[in-house]
Amino acid sequence: MKRLLRNFAFTAGLLLTVALVLVAIAAPLLSPFDPNTQDTIRRLEPPSHGHPLGLDDLGRDVLSRIIWGSRVSLRVGFSVVILASLIGVTLGAMAGYFGGWMDTLIMRITDILLAFPGILLAIALVAVLGPSLNNVVLALVVIGWVGYARLVRGQVLKVREMEYVVAARAMGARSPRVIMRHVLPNVINPLIVMATLGLAGTILSEAALSFLGLGVQPPTPSWGAMLTSGRRYLGLANHLAIWPGIAIMLAVMGLNFLGDGLIDALDPKYRKDM
Repeated sequence: MKRLLRNFAFTAGLLLTVALVLVAIAAPLLSPFDPNTQDTIRRLEPPSHGHPLGLDDLGRDVLSRIIWGSRVSLRVGFSVVILASLIGVTLGAMAGYFGGWMDTLIMRITDILLAFPGILLAIALVAVLGPSLNNVVLALVVIGWVGYARLVRGQVLKVREMEYVVAARAMGARSPRVIMRHVLPNVINPLIVMATLGLAGTILSEAALSFLGLGVQPPTPSWGAMLTSGRRYLGLANHLAIWPGIAIMLAVMGLNFLGDGLIDALDPKYRKDM
């Protein structure tokens, strides 16, 4: 822990990530106004003492909408990472441990999905299913599990030949027990790093889908939707696009810093002497 805290990337990422989570949890307490309350007479009002980040095109408080939008980003991010990692870890462990036709089938499916640009496939899925928060999560899970599957498969291929795994099989331990007790615990470190970085990528993907009108639908606050509504007023009220963009940047930067710090701490190949 001392080594981690001396790592600037990890410390900065941890502070930004904790701040993001606390803002999302305490949104009802921190939000100065109802994020959906409109005051069209004062629409596009610049930042002021009463509204530090200004008002949007419908007269809604931008700060309140950014605070509530953090809930949407984290809900999508954690949902996608948890579901995608569960599917990817399960399939990757099966492919790496059992090999044979199972490995061939699972890896060919991952190759097919990786052949498509991820965000374009997500756009196509959401366009077919319809724009909604649940469909965004489903689309991002469909394209997200393949990375976890390939990572876990590669790690399991190395670990399954280790002496303690061979000894467990020789003593009569069944495959599910060997995988759960002896294989997966020894591949968890790179998985944690990938999940942390994947959370940042998911927040960006959700913002991109919302920016295109395929994500969370109005009036629910979303950073991506706030960007797409603010781009129409860049010359008149640029605060509508600047502040949501800064929120996305800080959230993604914090998670990337956290992931980089975890790489230094958890992977011996990249661990730095401090």
